[in-house]
Amino acid sequence: MRKAAVYCNGTLAGILTEESRKLYIFRYNDTYFNDSTKPAISLTLPKTQQEYKSEYMFPFFSNMAAEGDNLAIQSRYLKIDESDILSLLGATATHDSIGVVTLIMITNNESGRY
Repeated sequence: MRKAAVYCNGTLAGILTEESRKLYIFRYNDTYFNDSTKPAISLTLPKTQQEYKSEYMFPFFSNMAAEGDNLAIQSRYLKIDESDILSLLGATATHDSIGVVTLIMITNNESGRY
């Protein structure tokens, strides 16, 4: 199981979890979810429910990753398999993302912080 903290405008919005390559979970952080002034991170992940599950990486997150030739170059440079979207996001969406959403991978010893 791997996890990434998802930030919106620098505020912890939730946790993206890869239970397996066939089960992904996005869960809004309690404080963020209950704050009516905080926006949903995506139209496809509205704040109408706190937890979402999917059999594949949520399109909102996979669309944050590079595509085509750029994906091939990034994957080769970072030595990350092209199909490992979560690792690619962890390596690139911390600082180099378009928009207000960023991701930071959570290591096992950090999991209690979030």
